[in-house]
Amino acid sequence: MAGAVPPGTTMHKEDPKPTKEEKVDYFNLPCPIPYEEIHREAFMSLKPDLFEGLRFDLTRGLNPKFALSHSVYMGPTTIPSQSAETIKIPTAQYEFGANFMDPKLMLVGRVLTDGRLTARLKCDLIENLSLKANAQLTNEPHMSHGIAYFDYKGKDYRAQFQLGNGALFGANYIQSVTQNLSLGGEVFWAGQHRKSGIGYAARYNTDKMVATGQVASTGMVALSYVQKVSEKVSLASDFMYNYMSRDVTASVGYDYILRQCRLRGKIDSNGCTSAFLEERLQMGLNFILSAEIDHKKKDYKFGFGLTVGE
Repeated sequence: MAGAVPPGTTMHKEDPKPTKEEKVDYFNLPCPIPYEEIHREAFMSLKPDLFEGLRFDLTRGLNPKFALSHSVYMGPTTIPSQSAETIKIPTAQYEFGANFMDPKLMLVGRVLTDGRLTARLKCDLIENLSLKANAQLTNEPHMSHGIAYFDYKGKDYRAQFQLGNGALFGANYIQSVTQNLSLGGEVFWAGQHRKSGIGYAARYNTDKMVATGQVASTGMVALSYVQKVSEKVSLASDFMYNYMSRDVTASVGYDYILRQCRLRGKIDSNGCTSAFLEERLQMGLNFILSAEIDHKKKDYKFGFGLTVGE
């Protein structure tokens, strides 16, 4: 009979070959991103630079290293109020800036019509050690501040030390544990307010997703997840919880990059919906649309602007 097995013949199933576990090469781990940027992908998708009113930005390069910028903003400003109603007053301001860009040195300065002066510095001191500094001077009392960061980049780790006015000291460290997982921690001491804190963070990333978690003794718990659907589309979500104030916020959003525009939007658990569109009209000319609707507070914001770079 066809298909019959001859006597004395036994049929054996071939055992599947055991899969070899990939061994972690601890001497060839990648360098992680800075500790303060572990939520970078989620922030890019969920927290665009939303605004209300009209904004116009012009940047003109004088030479390959030096450029001047002009910014005009006209729109309402929300002022604090004890009532549930949102109170806005019309404002307008002009900002003048100067930028110096060099492979080892970056200087950025801004001055506004309300009297504020801001400055940023980034300098590569040696091959793996860099200095970053931010400062702001204002007419308002106790609002001027300055802070400096010393960043050290190792082969598979990063370390940072912070020094600011008001006796502020801080440090953080992040280490790659595997090819995809990095762990880190931070400490800080604010001498002026007599407050200290400690925090921990974890980040897991692949070519298709990024998951991060962060917890601190100040009461903050932050989780974020970004899924890369394709080369142009990403979906993001985050969860923020403060176990001291019991405040909870969760949001989901998207980031869609087209050939000549980028569209980002989100909705959160407070009923706030926002969208941000950047469209390139031509080389050096971008059109911006910003919209935010807060149904709970009945606060509606809409803005549009132009960004010109010469």
